[in-house]
Amino acid sequence: MRHQTHEFDRWADVRAALADPALVPEPPAGDVGSAGASVAWLRSAAARFSSGRTHRRRRALVEAELARLEPVTLRDAAAAEGSEGSEDSKGSESETRVRVVRVLAEALGMPEPGAVAEESSRHALALAEGLLRRPLTPFARLHHQAAPLLLPNAWDYASAAALAAGGFPAIGTTSLGVAAALGLPDGAAATADATVALARRLGRGSFLFTVDAEGGFSDDVVEVVALAERLYAAGAAGINLEDGRADGTLAPVALHAAKIAAVKSAVPALFVNARTDTHWLGREQDTAPSRLAVYEQAGADGVFVPGLSDPDEITALTSSLVVPLNILYAPSGPPLAELAAMGVRRVSLGSLLYRGALASAVSTATAIRDGRPTDLTAPSYAEVQGLSDPGE
Repeated sequence: MRHQTHEFDRWADVRAALADPALVPEPPAGDVGSAGASVAWLRSAAARFSSGRTHRRRRALVEAELARLEPVTLRDAAAAEGSEGSEDSKGSESETRVRVVRVLAEALGMPEPGAVAEESSRHALALAEGLLRRPLTPFARLHHQAAPLLLPNAWDYASAAALAAGGFPAIGTTSLGVAAALGLPDGAAATADATVALARRLGRGSFLFTVDAEGGFSDDVVEVVALAERLYAAGAAGINLEDGRADGTLAPVALHAAKIAAVKSAVPALFVNARTDTHWLGREQDTAPSRLAVYEQAGADGVFVPGLSDPDEITALTSSLVVPLNILYAPSGPPLAELAAMGVRRVSLGSLLYRGALASAVSTATAIRDGRPTDLTAPSYAEVQGLSDPGE
């Protein structure tokens, strides 16, 4: 495959390139367009302007700049600006969106912010409106910092409390750890009650946490919503919903999107991390981008592709997505610093810590049995006692 790089030094040249149908697809029809249409348009155009190491460096710079801006603050600033003018200046909702983008352009120090806002009204504005509908909760903010959110996954209250005490700003749960601790299989919708019970215990702690809920433990959208509401009431800041099934197949895209949309409608403040298991199961890997696009447009706050470790594929996804991309850390895959450079915003440890704890337990026991020295620094009895559930 051949790639050609175009560099522009003048704004007029950029505008000419954007008007060239050979480089950029036709924009969506309509005066403003829907959020979905704009996302699709940007995604189809991004591949033409998102290749190579230079792009990754520029993207990192842009993301660092955007990290200091909050969409809600921008909207408030734009609304306040509109209220200072005449009654006519308040205008319609579309004019409010123009002001939002103009304030954003001004905050970024872009030249001619008014022109940027007017010219972006059909594309960036619709996209920005979709993003503004996603609540920027304390947990969501952790996905928009200079460094990716490293999310360790716990399997009980003590492991979660110990990780929080270790300085991690948020904790995830591992469905494998929760299931295995009970002697149950993972991914078989067998741990719904145990997952809710764990969430209630974690909710009595002082740390943010998100729950790995398999596929919602049901294909009934109403039941998935009820689960999400119970988890949120327990104190969960987020939920992880996967499209992989126990039989090794993938759920229909429309069904998984319906779960996401229903959960976001019922519990807007719950961060929905939409997971596709294309790479985890080794099935239909080429459909991952299209699946994520649908989940993103259904309202997902973030998307997750466990098993994906190829740098080019990761970079292509971060270039096309609007919401944060979550990658599962793999000892043989890219290190955290490289994932950050690729645009990954969240890195999960999954069941790694639980499996490591099992390995350490067996290794220590066999070493003592066989008379071999042990090299284990363990917390004291009193320290573990101090990790007990405050509600008990």
